[in-house]
Amino acid sequence: MDTLSYKTKSANKETVERKWYVVDAEGEVVGRLCSQIATVLRGKNKPSYTPHFDAGDYVIVINADKVRFTGKKWEQKEYITFSGYPSGQKRVKASKLHSQKNYAVIENAVKGMLPKNTLGRQMFKKLFVYAGSEHPHEAQNPEPLKF
Repeated sequence: MDTLSYKTKSANKETVERKWYVVDAEGEVVGRLCSQIATVLRGKNKPSYTPHFDAGDYVIVINADKVRFTGKKWEQKEYITFSGYPSGQKRVKASKLHSQKNYAVIENAVKGMLPKNTLGRQMFKKLFVYAGSEHPHEAQNPEPLKF
């Protein structure tokens, strides 16, 4: 009698295939775009998703300076950092952060959607955000990613 084998396959270093994707952020809403990017970085869009292993793909975001928020978030949304020292809390409005570092809005949003541990930091290193429409990753032959 033939026995059936139903074994769960976990992704590992030998079995994972990583791809490179390019995302054009022009005119996209920040939260909706970044949640999709975080899904690709984690590898949740693949059938071989394993929670304890980084099986995600590389993502290149271009035109990060042309993203948009809905409502009055440009004036009302604040990014808060704390140095750990007394009176070391800093608040920056989204519009000011975008004018200083236009890639930081997308980076902060994606980083907040990834796990807060070593695995999440490893996933975040596969994100590359550029303000213009040019990027230095042509050698990897990235595919355009549409959501």
